[in-house]
Amino acid sequence: MAHRVHRPVEDEEFAFLLRMAEGPVLACFVGSWPKALTASREMDALTAEAAAEYGPRLTAVRADMTRCPGPTRRFGVTSAPTALILRDGREAARYEGAAAPEEFRAFLREHLGAP
Repeated sequence: MAHRVHRPVEDEEFAFLLRMAEGPVLACFVGSWPKALTASREMDALTAEAAAEYGPRLTAVRADMTRCPGPTRRFGVTSAPTALILRDGREAARYEGAAAPEEFRAFLREHLGAP
């Protein structure tokens, strides 16, 4: 069964998803401005792939930095895309910038184990 990527549209929804997560959260912060768009779309695809592969072991969240400024500031995200692995609401790992698929999968395996 494929698992979805949550797309909060405001800070409170992002906070709710973090509170409700029973395991690690893959939070991908993306940008909708022209210079960030291509890399953010690529990260969207990798996030969806991770949600499908890790299934219920992982909560995947895609946060637009403009729509969710609170979490963007809270975690010190300054560039798009940025992927964070969060455990108990705290940053455990960070991946910044455009991601080569194999490199991003290696990052996930390192911090989440095998799917």
